[in-house]
Amino acid sequence: MTNSSASGHGVQTPGSTAQPAEDTWLRPSGDALGDIAVLMPAYNGQADVERTLASFSEEAPVHVLIVDDGSTPPIVAPFLPNLIVEVLRMPQNGGIEKALQSGIDALAERGFRYAARIDAGDLTVPQRLAKQRAYLEANPRVAGLGMWTQVVKRDGTPLFMLTPPAAPSAIRRMRFYRSCLAHPSMTLRIDAVRAVGNYQAQYRSAEDLDLFLRLMERYDCANLPELGLYYELNEGGISATKRRRQVSSTLRLQLRYFNAANLYDWLGLAKNLLHLVTPYRTLQAVKRRLFAPRAGA
Repeated sequence: MTNSSASGHGVQTPGSTAQPAEDTWLRPSGDALGDIAVLMPAYNGQADVERTLASFSEEAPVHVLIVDDGSTPPIVAPFLPNLIVEVLRMPQNGGIEKALQSGIDALAERGFRYAARIDAGDLTVPQRLAKQRAYLEANPRVAGLGMWTQVVKRDGTPLFMLTPPAAPSAIRRMRFYRSCLAHPSMTLRIDAVRAVGNYQAQYRSAEDLDLFLRLMERYDCANLPELGLYYELNEGGISATKRRRQVSSTLRLQLRYFNAANLYDWLGLAKNLLHLVTPYRTLQAVKRRLFAPRAGA
């Protein structure tokens, strides 16, 4: 991999414990998932990285690129069955936006077509990559594809389910009213992401929404209406510790893309203004009540 913003690489291939030569680094292969790679930014949390990657279960080998955003000690590529793992080391901690941008560029240089996002600590469902890749192959206008998400505590206890709309038209209409695209569940067309300017740091902590809005100016985004991800609600994560910055960035994006003719844009604006003044724990309690399974359902 050639990337001026990163250095140091670690690769794991099934059945091998040695560091391969540079010309055998992660590259697309001829297998069924040879053109899709998991993209995981990570800052510390080696155990979470290993637990997340162990959840992948596919019939073909799974390619993984971990972008180590200046971890101390550095993230080590885990040795797991059926996974081909590389670690791309950033020279220092620069934030998730820069890590994802560098990861997308690195995968493009390798010739991968799709990047399947996930975050350390989250878990995926079996055959997620195969399902998302098949959908994207059949729907060339779709540049980003998500799935339904089960939100859980760190111990795995279910909290609530996120079941956003599947159709691109509904996602466009409700883009600011609700979270229509769960970032760690998304698989992205790499060429489309780069065509709209890649991940950027202009809207800190809302880099995913910024990217999705730019994608939807030229392409479609959609969801597979089935469970694809177990999202770990981490009280130390971005949504908790950087919430005010995240909401502020979201409000700036809402104003930039605001459509006065869309009722949901008005509702979304009101909702996020409310988020700005409501304590984080109160919001999570409301979500649990709204989205918790009903008795007899």
